[in-house]
Amino acid sequence: MEKSVSVLLELSGKPGVIAVGEYSYRGDRFSVKGELSDEMARMASIMCRTTTMSEHMQARILDSFCPDCGILPPQGWIVRGPMFTVCNIANVFCFLDNNTGSLNEIVAQMRELLGDTDPKLI
Repeated sequence: MEKSVSVLLELSGKPGVIAVGEYSYRGDRFSVKGELSDEMARMASIMCRTTTMSEHMQARILDSFCPDCGILPPQGWIVRGPMFTVCNIANVFCFLDNNTGSLNEIVAQMRELLGDTDPKLI
């Protein structure tokens, strides 16, 4: 089984996970497992890819002012709202219900499963 498919399956069964997905680094394909319509899944993958690209740009800018401060390479991002949280590591994202899921557990598992992803691919 391909690594990304097993990651999606493993995360999708966790409490509070609304949806989990993967997007290609080029932006030409995506896959999602969970409670998102096809159109919402497409928009989520675009939003996550774009945010990841922005995160990498911002980290490079910060590194130019603070060389070797430990920001590079960035490994992910989290946006937490009042009802749900979106977290992203490598090219995998997870939408999590704040009331029923544990962000710490999900991020720890994502780091364990995706921590060896080559940052040059992102």
